[in-house]
Amino acid sequence: MPHEIYLAAVADKNLALVLKVLPAIVVIMLASAVCGRLALLVKQPRVLGEMIAGVLLGPTFFGALFPDAQKAVFPVEVKPVLYVLSTIGLTVFMFLVGAGMDHGSASGAKQGRQAAILATSGVVPSLLLGAGAGYLLYDRLSRSDVSELEFAFFIGGALSITAFPMLARILYERRLQNTVLGRMTLLGASVDDAAAWCFLAVLSAVHAKAGVWHAFRTIGLAALFAAFMLLVVSKWLRPLGNSVERTGNFGFDQMYLVMGIVVLAGYFTDYIGIYSVFGGFVAGLAMPRNPTFREALLSRMMDFVCVLLLPIFFAFSGLNTRLNGLVGWGMALPFLLILAAGFAGKYFGCAFAMKAAGFSWRESCAVGGLMNARGLMILIFINVGLAQEMITQDVFSLLVLVAVLTTAAAMPLYRWALPERIEKQLGAADGTQTGPSSVTAAGPDQDIPVPGHRSPAGFPAG
Repeated sequence: MPHEIYLAAVADKNLALVLKVLPAIVVIMLASAVCGRLALLVKQPRVLGEMIAGVLLGPTFFGALFPDAQKAVFPVEVKPVLYVLSTIGLTVFMFLVGAGMDHGSASGAKQGRQAAILATSGVVPSLLLGAGAGYLLYDRLSRSDVSELEFAFFIGGALSITAFPMLARILYERRLQNTVLGRMTLLGASVDDAAAWCFLAVLSAVHAKAGVWHAFRTIGLAALFAAFMLLVVSKWLRPLGNSVERTGNFGFDQMYLVMGIVVLAGYFTDYIGIYSVFGGFVAGLAMPRNPTFREALLSRMMDFVCVLLLPIFFAFSGLNTRLNGLVGWGMALPFLLILAAGFAGKYFGCAFAMKAAGFSWRESCAVGGLMNARGLMILIFINVGLAQEMITQDVFSLLVLVAVLTTAAAMPLYRWALPERIEKQLGAADGTQTGPSSVTAAGPDQDIPVPGHRSPAGFPAG
């Protein structure tokens, strides 16, 4: 009977595809769960383990040690399905990133100016140093159909990004979110990420093959789309936010409306040539700012996206990552140059900016370490570049390794700069209680939010 059922399943091509996709998803979730748990045990964010799980499932480890098993789990016909699921997951995740950004996190003109300085120092030095490294490595690493300027600024843009959700989660776990340093860092990181996505939108438009006019057309349409979403749609949605805030009810009708906006926004930006994640992000920025609305939205969607869809994205990225190709001085030197440019631009740029704004060296170095983490966000950025053929597979793999290392370094650098006793003094000066929250104290599951208490983006560290 089982054999007959199997033959019947194979005869139905749709069911045969399902029977190949579901085991692949199970393997992905299992690897992500195990690696995420191991990351937590060594006091790293879960997302770092999930990133590593994706790499391990690719040709570097699983494919090298068990090639037949990897081909059986991830056959060629399964990869397009994983791509579609990962694209949906990324679009919705970036929507939640935008919806979770707290635009009011800096209070007062002075704090706003400090946050603007931090955001600028987090983008400009790493962008310029990364672009310089990309320019030097153009002949060795770039595709022949990509210009020197495109390649250089893509590397710079990738290195200028910050893992805003991860930074937000760390600050909330350490109860630093209401300190001056915490509020300013959150705002600076959110501006960093917004700038990076806008920069990527421009690069995507310039990379279009239809000439200068088409590039300007795409950029113009993207600007009109962003203006329409942020000025018109956001105003149109205010009554929805007020209604949810007043009644506490966020039902299916509201969810249909919100998800319809996300899908249409993603479709439009894909249609004009700027990838759907940008549309999802701008749609999130257009959502109402009401705390009850944001909490309801994030609590309904974030866990599902993080547990099912994002691991698929990490796995799909891992299937495109070949770290064994980076062995040897031929790729080691370019890797070290790009890593040094990215680290120095973020860490020292942010640290010096914080010091100039009047913070201590300890606080400044702690922020530099956190802002240097790139986490999931750089993977989204470089996946867009790979999909649009702005970078090669080798450059993609190299930047995946940069993402893993800078993310892994974030917490050790933070703890080195701000030991717990200094952290408590920082909180006492601001009148807040700091140190590990009950989430952290509970043990390895430190990315499980305290009931009724989520980060402004509502994320496990991402």
